[in-house]
Amino acid sequence: MIVIHDPKELQKTALELRARGKKIALVPTMGNLHAGHASLMDAARPLADVLVVSVFVNPTQFGPNEDYDKYPRTLEADKRVCEAHGVDVLFAPAPGDVYAPDASTFVTENACSQGLCGRSRPTHFRGVCTVVNLLFNLAQPHVAVFGQKDAQQVAVLKRMVRDLHMPVELRVAPIVREGDGLALSSRNQYLTPRERAAAPRIQATLRALLEKIAAGTDDAKTLARAFTETLAADPIFETDYIEIVNNSTMAPLEKILPGETLIAVAVRMTESRTRLIDNVLA
Repeated sequence: MIVIHDPKELQKTALELRARGKKIALVPTMGNLHAGHASLMDAARPLADVLVVSVFVNPTQFGPNEDYDKYPRTLEADKRVCEAHGVDVLFAPAPGDVYAPDASTFVTENACSQGLCGRSRPTHFRGVCTVVNLLFNLAQPHVAVFGQKDAQQVAVLKRMVRDLHMPVELRVAPIVREGDGLALSSRNQYLTPRERAAAPRIQATLRALLEKIAAGTDDAKTLARAFTETLAADPIFETDYIEIVNNSTMAPLEKILPGETLIAVAVRMTESRTRLIDNVLA
């Protein structure tokens, strides 16, 4: 595995690889790699000759008073994870090498990004689209792999790729969970012991909604209310949102459309103020 810090060097390497007929797969990450990230690498590895993983805590996708400064940066450990999962190129740039001091160009998507996390984090997806566009320009991938846990991000990026005719295939890998059901996230380490013990109830409550749907409940408002009321019984949870939407467009649904419905939630844990997201497909 080679480690590249300079964006221009990555682009030069990628263009040379493509000129030699090599197929490139990209897994973009913000580092602090865990089994969820490793699953993306494992999904990407058979798809290409060269696997590139980026480790970059992207400042443009964090809003004011979010956790950019304290977001865990563990590059040496990340290198070991990448090596163990067959990564050929690890790209780990500094923010000042990615964005010029007077950078003024951004990529926005104005439909799929409006609700859910886009409502409470209004600049987040502008930062996501911009950095992914940059990574596509630098790594020149034929295919890129993202995780289903960030379902809205997937929808936004698919729309960006479609609308801008980007020659990249997007693949989506399933959510990886702890044994108790909690979706893996770098932010889980912020949780207090009591929060960590309680957090799996987010997924359990989502699974209960799927049981209600299987039993015939299809009204979105009824299902959303059941989720909110269940978690409200414990003050350790504070529901940011529960949205029942079309899985491709993120448009709100009044009724469940089997096979096309995403139930997405964001919950803030009240002791540490950690915000957790999760989702299920219905």
